[in-house]
Amino acid sequence: MKIELSPVRRDDRYTLAVTGDVLIINGEAFDFTALPEGASLPREAVACDWLISDVERQGGDLRLTLRLPHGAGAPDETRFPHPLTITTDGPVALPPFGPLPEESTP
Repeated sequence: MKIELSPVRRDDRYTLAVTGDVLIINGEAFDFTALPEGASLPREAVACDWLISDVERQGGDLRLTLRLPHGAGAPDETRFPHPLTITTDGPVALPPFGPLPEESTP
């Protein structure tokens, strides 16, 4: 699964996990198993406010774009995220929501 992230300043967050072709956002499962190769499912057909693109299957991979909420002062890795390529089932680590803790100097 290939997920693009589109950063947006918001106070709410979500958790993300993947099981096969099932995307799980805040515990709600979105099953794209039936989407055939080369097909596209319109964004409007999926009742998920975090999804902002159509869902496509290309080269065997699901491809989609999700909003990435972040807090004030989020680091560059959050405001300019790299796409995610998910190859294993389980929780998906998202970039940090807010500022990274400052390192203390001895």
